[in-house]
Amino acid sequence: MIDYRIDRGSGVPAYVQLVQQTERALRMGFLKVGDKLPTAKEVVAATAINPNTVLRAYRDLEQAGLVELRRGLGTFVTRSLARPGAADDSPLRREIADWVTRARAAGLGRPDVLAMVAAALDAYDGHHDSQTPGDRERNKEDA
Repeated sequence: MIDYRIDRGSGVPAYVQLVQQTERALRMGFLKVGDKLPTAKEVVAATAINPNTVLRAYRDLEQAGLVELRRGLGTFVTRSLARPGAADDSPLRREIADWVTRARAAGLGRPDVLAMVAAALDAYDGHHDSQTPGDRERNKEDA
């Protein structure tokens, strides 16, 4: 089961936060096909947001083909976004968990950690986007 958390100071609408957290849980394999999402009432009790906000998020997830609302039964995951490298036991997950532990021990807060990861991704994407198809092929061969 997923535990939603709403950051009221983030400037991101609560329904978007619910969608993003659900997508993240699907990518990480925390949620699997067939899993039931918490009811709107449970989410409201845990987060103190409006029930319509929860329903909007669940509708957006349904429109994206990630969940199915079954009247009287609940909302169920219909599609996974998990990739092999994101599995609980993957070396990449262990490495990033270790890195986050070191970053937090160094005094970095969540926004700092997220900014560092985003900057690293931006730099990686910028470098790889600027390469020609021939450069990318040569890099594959060198790897």
